[in-house]
Amino acid sequence: MTEVNLMEKIVSLCKRRGFVFPGSEIYGGLANTWDYGPMGTALKKNIQDAWWKFFVTDRLDMVGLDAAVLMNPKVWEVSGHVASFNDALVDCKKCKARHRADHLIEDALDDIKVEGLEPADLDKLIENNKIKCPDCGAHDFTKARVFNLLFQTLIGPVAKDSSPVYLRGELAQSMFVNFKSILESSRKKLPFGIAQAGKCFRNEITPGNFIFRTIEFDLMELEWFIKEEEWEKWFDYWMSEMHKWLDVVGIDSKKTRVREHDKKELSHYSKRTADIEFNTPFGWKELYGCAYRTNFDLKNHQEKSGEKLEYFDPETNEKFIPHVIEPTFGLTRSVLMVLLSAYDEEEVEGETRVVLRLNKNVAPFKAAVLPLMTKLNADAKQVWKKLAPHFATDFDVTGSIGKRYRRQDEIGTPYCVTFDFDSLEDKAVTVRDRDTMKQERVKIESLQDYLTKNFNV
Repeated sequence: MTEVNLMEKIVSLCKRRGFVFPGSEIYGGLANTWDYGPMGTALKKNIQDAWWKFFVTDRLDMVGLDAAVLMNPKVWEVSGHVASFNDALVDCKKCKARHRADHLIEDALDDIKVEGLEPADLDKLIENNKIKCPDCGAHDFTKARVFNLLFQTLIGPVAKDSSPVYLRGELAQSMFVNFKSILESSRKKLPFGIAQAGKCFRNEITPGNFIFRTIEFDLMELEWFIKEEEWEKWFDYWMSEMHKWLDVVGIDSKKTRVREHDKKELSHYSKRTADIEFNTPFGWKELYGCAYRTNFDLKNHQEKSGEKLEYFDPETNEKFIPHVIEPTFGLTRSVLMVLLSAYDEEEVEGETRVVLRLNKNVAPFKAAVLPLMTKLNADAKQVWKKLAPHFATDFDVTGSIGKRYRRQDEIGTPYCVTFDFDSLEDKAVTVRDRDTMKQERVKIESLQDYLTKNFNV
């Protein structure tokens, strides 16, 4: 199975089994938008819930925030996004296709990163390396020109009286502008963090790699507030925690690497940034990032708003603006990398079995109850009723038992519970393991405990 075939198989499975659908498909779609179906919604939510548990509820030094998508436009001016949150695009003169200049270069040249380069430098790289249009193969492009990534919209009932506002391009700013309120209400002491998960929007050209890069996406992000002299220690700590998270969610760590940003590509607020990259079918791509934002944001917001955003240290009686380490996790990217890590094919009795070996923490269904025959449906549903309050459980009655096993394998269900005619007599069911396909007879009264033990919850 080639890497191209793998991506095609993932996209096909997502459509066929209800993970991801093209957005607005019945009207021809909308470029770079995707809708999450029943299985995708559950997988995405399970990943977010696992992240929240790992980074927030299992800790005493982290609090949560759920801020509005729309903010006062001054927030984005002060943060530097209005002036600096830009990309460069080029058009193919032959087929009129539009491309991001940096992605065009990175896709054509191995291991080159061009973040932070000026449009003229991008033009030289495209010309000197004879980079061709991926759509038509031509080597004739317009000059690179800059565009801002923030989505602008209007607020107000009448267009001529409306005020421009921006859809948020990141989660961080709401955590900075709420720093004072959270500090006062939570009574946390340094070091401590604020975590948030939610929708973000970037008006960018995407290369069409399925859900990897979209104009609407979900982020999971935390801001870790510290003393300046401790930033290196905490940067290393959070890189370590991010690697632990890979195992929690079921992303293959063997397919990841760490890449440090050089000075030219650092964001305007960052002193150090490192990415955890994943080896996708379309190359090494950023999955997660960790940035040392210094006190750039809090200092700027304090200066421009006039509000004190300082921390009072009760041990030294000093007031200072904390520095920040920012681990960022793409939720929609996590979905894709989890699927790429979990997808497997194997030969079983002369047929190809497709199976998603999802981590049990994030599988859409933890178990599926399968009545062997239609006349057993009512009795089998009683088993489902026992499990449903404790585990996300499917009840699958369509098709032969073999076809139902394969269907559950494809959506990553760890255990299939078959209710047969013997179940009426021995009050037991057959439990089939997704990964080994081994089957075990388990008493119905012990089934919940059996699954709980296997899920280690």
